[in-house]
Amino acid sequence: MVKEYKTIERVAGPLVFVKKTDPVGYGDLVKISLPDGSMKNGQVLDTSEEMVVVQVFEGTAGINRESGVTFLGENIKLPVSEDMLGRILNGAGKPIDGGAEIIPEESRDIIGAAMNPYSRQSPEDFVQTGISTIDATNTLVRGQKLPIFSGSGLPHSEIALQIARQAKVVGQKENFVVIFAAMGITNEEAQYFMRDFEETGALERSVVFLNLADDPAVERIITPRMALTAAEYLAFEKDMHVLVILTDLTNYCESLREIGAAREEIPGRRGYPGYMYTDLAELYERAGSIKGKKGSITQIPILTMIGDDITHPIPDLTGYITEGQIVLSRELHRKGIYPPVDVLPSLSRLMNAGIGEGKTREDHKNVSDQLYANYAEGRDLRGLVAIVGEEALSERDKRLLKFADAFEDRFVRQGRNENRDIDKDTLALGWDLFSAIPEHELTRISPKLKEKYYKKKD
Repeated sequence: MVKEYKTIERVAGPLVFVKKTDPVGYGDLVKISLPDGSMKNGQVLDTSEEMVVVQVFEGTAGINRESGVTFLGENIKLPVSEDMLGRILNGAGKPIDGGAEIIPEESRDIIGAAMNPYSRQSPEDFVQTGISTIDATNTLVRGQKLPIFSGSGLPHSEIALQIARQAKVVGQKENFVVIFAAMGITNEEAQYFMRDFEETGALERSVVFLNLADDPAVERIITPRMALTAAEYLAFEKDMHVLVILTDLTNYCESLREIGAAREEIPGRRGYPGYMYTDLAELYERAGSIKGKKGSITQIPILTMIGDDITHPIPDLTGYITEGQIVLSRELHRKGIYPPVDVLPSLSRLMNAGIGEGKTREDHKNVSDQLYANYAEGRDLRGLVAIVGEEALSERDKRLLKFADAFEDRFVRQGRNENRDIDKDTLALGWDLFSAIPEHELTRISPKLKEKYYKKKD
């Protein structure tokens, strides 16, 4: 029998502290009836013999000692169905696009079960994003988790939408759908995302979750879990290949900190809770492929580095858990280069598993290594030129200096709607850049590949 308790001791931020209850489970759903007859929803965040802590989804305004608390004995579940495709939902999984309610095929616990490491399939299928700096030098592989480290004011939203529109597995015709979850965004950003998805036609193969900045912080905690639950259903029940884009994880972590402060927890680094690593891992580790299942989940979490500090706890912990990172550069952005991807600190740890003959092209690895080496040397020489002047450089150094400029202007820079093919466009562009370099200086490329692809400029 469900009981209603009127034993609220205090309210702090989004939390309600209830004493003298019967045993309740962590994560149980809660109904709170206010004196004016209205209802609010919550979830058990902490439980002990003396006290139960409830986080309230709609904010705690109006809750007092006269309010009644009812523990429902079940966790938050997301109603899932293939009909979710083409829909825009709020952070709690309710439709906000003016369409009909989604008729569920089943309801799933949003916490989800961890993927058994033994049953994981090794990622090996190349995902073409159409963005040269990702496809050539920091390749995304199906089933990978590859975050984008951005900074305030950099165009990570535009890059995320471009990937959502363009991402595909070359040579395969299976369903490839996008689940886009935005946390703590402004109304203006929400309108921008919705308009882009609708105008480009990407919405037809997408499910969009939008949690706004003025929504309760607690809802921000469940939004990515809603998105990943939908992804698991479509991937492992409906055999689809799913790309999950989560933006912005920094807003998510700020909500964790806010709730931790309300619970009066002992803070960890920079005030964030000590369990933030575990909490982030619960999200990131829900990517991958399972042996015997056709579907897969690929993740691109996006986070803004506070103060452009890559050692900040959020990017730092994310880097430990995920398989690389794409780093955006403020310097490239100031030059007007889009997308401002800095290939030098960027990394894809699974790149080698998804490239090469039969997957992309046999020269992919060599081209990537040579581009990276030449650009790194050319960038270093810019600092030297500022001291000694360009006249003091050798002919080789002058070529590398020009190469760095050409690499940024032609290879990194591309249009917001420009979808480059890995074979015809991206790798061909790499060889075109190499044509300004003497063949003997291309030390990262095998003689056989140089003979096949190298064409020296007259």
